[in-house]
Amino acid sequence: MCEEQTVSLVDVLEEDEELEEEASAVLAGSDSDHCSYPQGYVKRQALYACNTCTPQGSEAAGVCLACSYTCHEGHDLFELYTKRNFRCDCGNRKFSGLQCKLHPEKDDVNSLNKYSHNFFGLYCTCRRPYPDPDDQVEDEMIQCVVCEDWLHGRHLGCVVPDCVEMQEMICESCMNKHQFLWTYVAHLGVQSPAVQKKEEKGEQSEPSIPESEEKSDNIDEPSCKRSREEAEPSCRLKELQEAGQKRDQSGAVFWPPAWRSKLCSCSSCQVRLSDAGLSFLLDESDTVLAYENKGKNNEQRQQGHDPLMSALDNLNRVQQLEIIHGYNDMKTELKDFLQTFASEGKVVTPDDIRQFFEQQSRKRRRADSGPFFCS
Repeated sequence: MCEEQTVSLVDVLEEDEELEEEASAVLAGSDSDHCSYPQGYVKRQALYACNTCTPQGSEAAGVCLACSYTCHEGHDLFELYTKRNFRCDCGNRKFSGLQCKLHPEKDDVNSLNKYSHNFFGLYCTCRRPYPDPDDQVEDEMIQCVVCEDWLHGRHLGCVVPDCVEMQEMICESCMNKHQFLWTYVAHLGVQSPAVQKKEEKGEQSEPSIPESEEKSDNIDEPSCKRSREEAEPSCRLKELQEAGQKRDQSGAVFWPPAWRSKLCSCSSCQVRLSDAGLSFLLDESDTVLAYENKGKNNEQRQQGHDPLMSALDNLNRVQQLEIIHGYNDMKTELKDFLQTFASEGKVVTPDDIRQFFEQQSRKRRRADSGPFFCS
């Protein structure tokens, strides 16, 4: 007879808290009650693909958080985390026989939506599902901020840095598609451990500074030239290109915090980014971290709306106090009960929980029966 696998209450509480934080970071930034379609192409939102309604072989489609709950309850869904500039497809032409319950009137297609193999539950350059039942290697997946695909760390072609959750990544394919991004890498990209080691040994000098930045501020220039430069700021990208510093153009690139603010935003570069569909790189509020912070703020504002307190509004003062005292007593006793298991690292069994609530039930019956007088 094999022993039943057990975990301590501490493990359960820690895992539950971690999962709750991850879920709230993704979901709290999206509306769980109303279809996002009327908002148009939402800047960033939690999305799902329904394998029941749009399986592989059909047209790719994505649904918002609210529709995943209301219109696709019980369906086989792929969680896509978040996508930018997406409009909910639920119930449009791609869904034969299914009408959106939250917003039935929709265009046949959303022509500006971008789709990938993620919408059929496939990820990375290896195009495998996640979780992958055939993959025995424990490996985290990281999202590219450009194509928004999820890639295995071992398939990035580079060393994954520490504190990766604080850094944005652009995959090698997107870097090669937008070659000008490589110009920024030598100056802004997170260096690999190998490069850092060389610098510590003095094998590589400090990054060269563009000549325009080395010029002395004391050099007199014609006033007309100065005013023209003030009106038309120089292109930082061009200066970096002229500096000539390069890095090996292979593998994914990790970028440090606030790297977007260091990109050139001159008129020429804005046109370049727009033509490449990368204007969002100049928007620091586009980041997943900004979206998650927004979700956390929403959750904190909503914490004051306790369902219990809403129900209490319909009771008189005496009833409110009685229920509040009983509720707080039960919470305190449950906390004390569970704390004994947590402090000793013991496992809480279903019988333990059942026993606790049976004791609570007996206490209520004794209290409700009133005082007992013996003759």
